[in-house]
Amino acid sequence: MAKARPDRPRTPDAAARGTFVDQALNGIETIGNRLPDPAILFLLLLVLTWIASAILSPIEFAEIHPRTGEPVRIANQLTGAALATFMVQMVPTFTGFAPLGVVLVALLGVGVAEKTGFINAGIKLILGRTSPRLLTPMLILAAIVSHTAADAGYVLVIPLGGVIFYAAGRHPLAGISAAFAGVSGGFSANFIPSGIDPLLQGFTQQAAQILDAERLVNPLSNLGFTAVSSLLVIGVGWYLTDRVIEPRLKDTPVDGDPEAMPKMEEPTGRDRRGFLAGTGALVAGLLLLTLAALPAGSPLRGTDGSLTSFSAPLMGMMVPLIFLLFLVPGVVHGYVAGTVKTHRDVVAGMTAAMGTMSYYLVMAFFAAQFIAAFNNSNVGLLIALKGANFLRDLALPPQVTIVGIILLTSVVNVFVGSASAKWALLSSIFVPMLMGLGIAPELTQAAYRVGDSVTNIVTPLMPYFPLVVVFCQRYVKSTGIGTVASLMLPYCVVLLVTWTLFLIVYWMIGLPLGIQSAYTYP
Repeated sequence: MAKARPDRPRTPDAAARGTFVDQALNGIETIGNRLPDPAILFLLLLVLTWIASAILSPIEFAEIHPRTGEPVRIANQLTGAALATFMVQMVPTFTGFAPLGVVLVALLGVGVAEKTGFINAGIKLILGRTSPRLLTPMLILAAIVSHTAADAGYVLVIPLGGVIFYAAGRHPLAGISAAFAGVSGGFSANFIPSGIDPLLQGFTQQAAQILDAERLVNPLSNLGFTAVSSLLVIGVGWYLTDRVIEPRLKDTPVDGDPEAMPKMEEPTGRDRRGFLAGTGALVAGLLLLTLAALPAGSPLRGTDGSLTSFSAPLMGMMVPLIFLLFLVPGVVHGYVAGTVKTHRDVVAGMTAAMGTMSYYLVMAFFAAQFIAAFNNSNVGLLIALKGANFLRDLALPPQVTIVGIILLTSVVNVFVGSASAKWALLSSIFVPMLMGLGIAPELTQAAYRVGDSVTNIVTPLMPYFPLVVVFCQRYVKSTGIGTVASLMLPYCVVLLVTWTLFLIVYWMIGLPLGIQSAYTYP
């Protein structure tokens, strides 16, 4: 198989001959890469948050906190007490940073599967039966399905996108971009219910009951829309990857560490036997998991008997399950294929995986401190409330209001990454406000989910963004924030426009949003 083409680097003359879009994206890349290192960028944002909190803390704002009913006040983070608390909480803030555990635990298992050759053998066998032209939609489909496992797609599907594309002779950064677009840009698209559905539904129902105490919202009230949206995300991602992103990367050399890249040899008999044995172990594990989950009294079910509710232990076990479902097949493959001789080889695989995460650990430390200070200061809350109140005061027609909700959410998403944290704040404003305009909570929630997805892929403040930079640096050493942002911006803009229009058309046709859903209230 041919390797990705490490052609000559882009030159200013070559860039000048490109299209307007090429020049614009190259400009964004250049400007973005001139930003400080991500770790230092988060440090600067932390200092900026401190200064802003000190300036804004004496000001009395009219915005009302949706949970407490009290006016929002900015908490000064430069007082002696606040700085002392910051220092005391510095270590717990870092160790409690949610993406950190997800990344490290999942990669322990993935590292073994990669080191023993299980993943590489699977890629070889798949590539032998799949046209490289179909890899893009298959990869984005896998990225969308990964939403069922919450954030695990970031540490599983995105790096595999680079591996698969490189093994197929295509540019690895195009594969990472396509996977990132599916995992994060299309976060609200899925054929299968996931933990985010009941999580958002809980906030939506609580907000709806501010106006109507009897109003209930089904956890799967958006399932129809999110399922059909998956087709949109796959189509948009496929077109942009093959027609915009990959052509733009044709002159970008692949100069990363060869040890971090897959080998291109044809699969051997040992590869096939090992992969067959490892896959058998994987299927057996999934079968055991299914049998354990089927009984009505299964400990994997939530208190309501559901397997997909946010309280269901199965939803909380996704990352450990990924660890085991890669570790066990990887070990089995290794012993059968001869790539594992002793347990030390297994530990070596885990060690190698952790070695590639050293840079991410540094960035995660500073990112965790910034996000904690940003939340504690209430600056993010103030930004969200001011935007929501501005939209309410405009008193626009329902269709325009829905578009406004999407746009406002996408802007707030740049500053507040957590889907649940944003909706916990915004739902208490958006849902009752739009119910007063005759718009049902289910439609408001669907609009929020669109806006919450599309800008994930262009904001360095998203906790997993630095990790994607690290994945890209495996192949192109010079990759920076600007590189990733410029690659993902076309996905962001096109998805924002097409997905918004898609929701409006979906609404006008009257297709069901999901189970027990409505467009109008009452």
